[in-house]
Amino acid sequence: MKNLLSAKTKSFLSFKQSRLNWVILYSSLWVSGAMAQNTVPPQPATDDTSSQQHAVTDNSANHPAKNDGAIVVTGRSYADGVTRRAFGGGLMIKEDSPKSKSTLTRDYIEKQTPGLNPMQLIALLPGVNSSDSDPMGLTGGHTSVRGMNESSMGYILEGFPLNDVGSHAVYPQEIVDSENLSTIQVAQGSADLDSPTVSAAGGVVNMHMIDPAKKMGGRANFTYGSYNTFRGFARFDTGEIGNSGTRAYFSFSDTHEDLWRGPGTEKKLHGEMKVVKEWGKDNKASLLVIGNNLDNINMPSVNMASWQKYGKGIMGGPVSGIANTVYSSVYTGNTKANTTYYKLHPNPFTNIYVSAPVHLNLGHKMTLTETPYFLYSNGNGGGAYWQDMNKMSYGSQTMSGTVDGQNYGQTLLYEPSITKTYRSGSTTKWTWTSGINRLMVGYWFEYSSQRQTAPYSLLNDDGSPRDKWGGGSNVILANGEKAEYRDNLTRTFIHTPFIGDTISLLNDKLTIDGGVKISIINRQGRNYLPDTSTGKNINQTYREVLPSGSIRYKINDEHQVFFSVATNYRIPMNTSLFDSGSYVAGTGYSNQAVKDLKPETSISEEFGWRYHGKLINTSLTYFHYDFHNRLFSQTVIDPNNPTSYYSRSINGGNQTTNGVDFEIGTRAIYNIRPYVSAEYIDARNRSNLAASAAGVSAILPTKGKFAPQTPRYQVGFGLDYDNGHIFGNFSLKYVGSQYSTFMNDEQVPSYVRMNIGGGYRFKSWGGLKSPTIRFNLSNITNKHYLNYASGLQTNAQYAKALDGQMVKGSAPTYSIASPFSAMFSISSGF
Repeated sequence: MKNLLSAKTKSFLSFKQSRLNWVILYSSLWVSGAMAQNTVPPQPATDDTSSQQHAVTDNSANHPAKNDGAIVVTGRSYADGVTRRAFGGGLMIKEDSPKSKSTLTRDYIEKQTPGLNPMQLIALLPGVNSSDSDPMGLTGGHTSVRGMNESSMGYILEGFPLNDVGSHAVYPQEIVDSENLSTIQVAQGSADLDSPTVSAAGGVVNMHMIDPAKKMGGRANFTYGSYNTFRGFARFDTGEIGNSGTRAYFSFSDTHEDLWRGPGTEKKLHGEMKVVKEWGKDNKASLLVIGNNLDNINMPSVNMASWQKYGKGIMGGPVSGIANTVYSSVYTGNTKANTTYYKLHPNPFTNIYVSAPVHLNLGHKMTLTETPYFLYSNGNGGGAYWQDMNKMSYGSQTMSGTVDGQNYGQTLLYEPSITKTYRSGSTTKWTWTSGINRLMVGYWFEYSSQRQTAPYSLLNDDGSPRDKWGGGSNVILANGEKAEYRDNLTRTFIHTPFIGDTISLLNDKLTIDGGVKISIINRQGRNYLPDTSTGKNINQTYREVLPSGSIRYKINDEHQVFFSVATNYRIPMNTSLFDSGSYVAGTGYSNQAVKDLKPETSISEEFGWRYHGKLINTSLTYFHYDFHNRLFSQTVIDPNNPTSYYSRSINGGNQTTNGVDFEIGTRAIYNIRPYVSAEYIDARNRSNLAASAAGVSAILPTKGKFAPQTPRYQVGFGLDYDNGHIFGNFSLKYVGSQYSTFMNDEQVPSYVRMNIGGGYRFKSWGGLKSPTIRFNLSNITNKHYLNYASGLQTNAQYAKALDGQMVKGSAPTYSIASPFSAMFSISSGF
């Protein structure tokens, strides 16, 4: 369920008109360039990393990279940022960090389907299990790294945190247009000291955008393909403005896509701006603004019984089970059967991200980095509920079944789950280098306000909500207030001081890092629902001291080894603090507060080896984790109302994880650059868990079972060919089976997904730089499969408890992978 803005801020262009505008724009650029004199295309850069101006970020607090984490790429590249020099087709770089990190660059990003979200792009990296539910990624997706899902990872773009401050969820369709992405770096093991995140028990995904070009120009592309997909993108670079050292770009994209499972269309408008000013020696200030507006339909998950009976479902076809396979396209009246009508499950949202990182050279070998940021988001995920309004009650508050003078009794109601967030913060970091020593001291502060409501409201005669945002004719309690499924406010205050030190010995062959941060998080909440079990006001504080250390030793110019140890933690979701849901006299709300839920903590160790050769780049890493109070997200479904569900944190007890990651890539061999990644993991629960169903409460023997959401084996393979004009690529990802219950009695079967792409890069035509045509085919075998266990349970079948009782199981829920799709694109710089 999601958050964001009003229907009044939706797309200002109709679908057909926006298509026409893009075709005219692109055609005019193409024709004007074709009339000019032909020129030779720029030669590929010889830099190791690729990208345009801004390549890889190493935000290690203990071991900052040059220019505060930004490696600036010199040399020329094609207009799209491709260099043809990056290892493994852009899936590897020469890494020098004292911990495991994997980075992909523009050489890879540019050749994928335009507009893919970051989760889709990192799917081949070691340890990454990435899933989507539509070809363009507009309905989001999920990612797990070494068995830890996205809510256990920190997602950061240009210094601002992307995880939802309340639930830690990540919505990848909001983040960034792929044309503006320079690099995506996955730090599989642990968060750096200066990472602004409270959810990174399992590492960080760091994203950096390209810098504005120093010469005036830009890019444009147009994509059309399966499921009536249309996407247009344009970026304008101002070039350096006078001699001020200031330059900027402004970009805009418009995407439309029909849902492949049932009725509905997704529409996304996205704008980005980046301004950079450089002066003096190593002084740089940036301003980044991202605006996103998306209007789509929530994609329903499925349980195993429904999947086995109906598969992916058919448009308007049969639905069954606790979770429906597809929404209905037809509304046949105000009846219980129409809870699956697609117009009652909208997911509109709008968000604005602002970041303004500043890097200052203070002299005397001191630098200061300040990264303030701000986020506004507002949206909802709608649902439909069949209710007897004469029997609905909230403690002493009852309803008469009458709204606006009309008695409804049993009726179909609409309920948007609305979240509005204001979030601001800043990370300050001072660094001093003296001889072999580098000292870093910093502080991260954040304040956020998150208002979450879910008002019941009435429908129009055609089955659509009277107001997508729950306004208008709401259901009113006897005291005159609106009836709501949830109604709370959470204020979160984060204080995190940190200090780190790096010593470089033996002519930089040996580096030793050490540091510690102290995280203090205070959550102040107010529940506006009547008769709650915990009262109205809630105050919860979490404190944790998080030390870390690492060593990197260069055996020679080609071989290096590293060892790291770190402590990480993640606080529970804010929803665990509040009662919410339907109210039953005598038992209270269906979702009751769990105020004593402890944070998830982990200690991770890594030992790795890297080889950097002229032709081959490779790494091998062994990792070990010890988790305490492992938090999992569980989807809870009301058995009396299949479309009523919510997510909550559950304590999965303790867990031990051991595994090995491997990746290898080459430079071009006759223009071919292969890449291989692999992972083996053994993750075991170390606690027996409580379960309750059908009036039976007992302890299940989950100790020693394999951890859910964790594939034991993964293999990725990428192959890139590029001779400067003709290019092609192939990718394959094998993901082993993954359990969806702690008792290991139901699982997502293993699967293989294959994609292919190719195209032709023309010589520059006057004003058009490297005009290109390309195609991208996704899931080329059109295999229909489950790809993620979105709703975990303790047990799916009857299970025997330690005391001999039989505990009834609950059905886990799953997301369905996107099908075959074909996309065709034309693009050019100018």
